[in-house]
This record gives sequence, structure tokens and C-alpha cells, in this order.
Amino acid sequence: MAGKKKVKKGDSVRVHYTCMLSNGTMIDSSLDKEPLEFKIGEREVIAGLEKAVTGMRAGERKTTKVPAGLAYGPYHDEWVLEIPKDKLPVDMKAEVGLRVELPGEGGKSFTAAIHRISSSSVTLDFNHPLAGRELIFEITLLEIQPPKGK
Repeated sequence: MAGKKKVKKGDSVRVHYTCMLSNGTMIDSSLDKEPLEFKIGEREVIAGLEKAVTGMRAGERKTTKVPAGLAYGPYHDEWVLEIPKDKLPVDMKAEVGLRVELPGEGGKSFTAAIHRISSSSVTLDFNHPLAGRELIFEITLLEIQPPKGK
């Protein structure tokens, strides 16, 4: 039986979830581990999951579709770059499908997937692996914790 209180901004929640692609391929699940805990409005999880949980009651279950724009964003073709091999770190292992971390300006680093390898260059995809994909979440809201002091 679901509780009376609904999740709102500022609440901390504990949920169990399963995340799938629209074709049914499972991406992730908390069912075999600790529940996911996050605070509504703090951008600790993707916007679509936060939006789906808002308004739920403890004990409630739902399945929701999260469009790419509320998940990991659209896929950007311009984020796929061909880089000469001599511009890559010497110790970098180049293998198609491998995700690598590359140094950027100001101490930042960027993660990319190796898309293609030729004799002189490597094509890197800097998009998130789930960019452009609609996700389906099966969510069970376990607990709602109101903001401290309320």
C-alpha cells in the first residue's frame, strides 16, 4: 500500500530501479544491490528519473519512458573526431570499442570511445554511450525523507 506523502523538490528518496533500452536490453538495475539514494532537485541523477520519481508515494511502482533529452542528451555527430595517432598519449591502448580518458585543458579530462582505427589516425566518439537513446525505467519508491528541519 502506497503512503500518503508525495515526493517533492528537496526530499531525499530511496528507490529500486531497472533501466532498459526501448528494445528491452537491460542497462542497469539496483535490484541485486543497495537501493539508489538521491535528493530531488540536486541533479544527482538524470533529469528524467528525477521527474519520474517526483509525485510518487512510498511503496508505489511505475514504469516510465525517459526521452534522450531528459537522459544523456542527444547524439552529436560533431563530437566524433578523427585524431592523428601521434597526438594521442604514448601509453594509450588503441582498440575499437575501448573507452579512454584523455587529458584536456585546465586539468580536465574527457572520456571517449574508440570508434575506428587507421594506420595514421584514431576516430574518437566523445558522446555518452547512451546519448540519443530513450530509456525505460521500472521504479519502486521505497522511502521518502523530507528535508532536514521540516
